Amino acid sequence: MSFVKRSVKLMPKWGYSSLKLNEVGVVKASGRDMKISPKAAVEICRAIRNMRLDQAKNFLQDVVDKKRVVPYRRYKKKVGHKGELQGGYAGRYPVKASSEVLKVLNGLEANAEDRGFDTERLKIIHAAANHGRIIKRYIPRAFGRSSPRNNVLCHVELAAEEMG
Repeated sequence: MSFVKRSVKLMPKWGYSSLKLNEVGVVKASGRDMKISPKAAVEICRAIRNMRLDQAKNFLQDVVDKKRVVPYRRYKKKVGHKGELQGGYAGRYPVKASSEVLKVLNGLEANAEDRGFDTERLKIIHAAANHGRIIKRYIPRAFGRSSPRNNVLCHVELAAEEMG
């Protein structure tokens, strides 16, 4: 009797960057290896942190529609000034990153409904974005040379809890 060796595919193990998210009343969602700018994702996460869920969804939808500006506080060099900002001067409309973070936010809402949370009382307590893998590519140039063109992927993680 011969045994066939089977290849077992192991799922990657990853965790959240905040350790206090393992509490009972917290719902979590994350997006891994997203093709968005990590800098834009960091600024979006900073903007929606401590917002209620419906406020954050409306904010991101307004950014996608280019009605509201995401304030840039860390990555603000050579970023244009926006007059409609309160509490900051530099900002942008990161449409692609906002739509992807909105998908993760919808997943957070679905997880909350599945676990029996009241979605109208949810407040985002944790929103973080990190660099992911780097996809290395090369662009052919003149005289037989090539230049690197790396694509940096991004991880976004969100957590919310019910307001008491």
